[in-house]
Amino acid sequence: MSRTVLITGGNRGIGLSIARSFAEDGDKVVVTHRSGEPPEGLAGVRCDVTDSESLQRGVREVEERFGPVEVLVANAGITRDGLSPMMREEDFVEVIDTNLVGAFRAARLVAPGMIGAKRGRIVFVSSVMGFMGSPGQTNYAASKSGMLGLARSLAWELGKRNITVNLVTPGLIETDMIKEVSGKRRTGLLDQTPLRRTGTPDEVADAVRFLASDAAAYITGAALPVSGGLAMGH
Repeated sequence: MSRTVLITGGNRGIGLSIARSFAEDGDKVVVTHRSGEPPEGLAGVRCDVTDSESLQRGVREVEERFGPVEVLVANAGITRDGLSPMMREEDFVEVIDTNLVGAFRAARLVAPGMIGAKRGRIVFVSSVMGFMGSPGQTNYAASKSGMLGLARSLAWELGKRNITVNLVTPGLIETDMIKEVSGKRRTGLLDQTPLRRTGTPDEVADAVRFLASDAAAYITGAALPVSGGLAMGH
């Protein structure tokens, strides 16, 4: 049965692979984007996850066009890397506001529709860096580890309504974002990855689609690593 799937930040990288994966399954997929046009073949809604009113308008538009959101994938994220003694406070706050508070805003807005339907799936796209830490990424790591507490608290709040809340924690994935990772740092991370390779956005999409499926109906509050074994035990 076709579902309405909303993916924040679904216009590039991991988010785009997730969006296309759901679309190939026949779902009604909508991606948020702050500027430009949505990716070819996908419906889009222009909004900003850091602006509550903008996001509220976007969710309302999705509901009017496609019906209540049945699957939310909170993927929108940014980086503003820098060693903490030199990091501007606004760079820390902006990353937290986009990555973590943005995920909360989206979940809070779609929850009423899911509660009314007594079913739903929420998946947060986190990162192994949120659990192993990363030099120069205090803001990013804090935002991604914060998603675990957010997901588990929402899992308690929404579980009795048959709504699951989980997160995936990607490792080193081949996207534009990791092009900024230095050769030495990249080699070091691969040395800590048992599979000794980077992952693909499609491999993350497969994990997200599983958590949103009927096969994962009894999984909630879980953090599913998609990391080739990087950060095992975290």
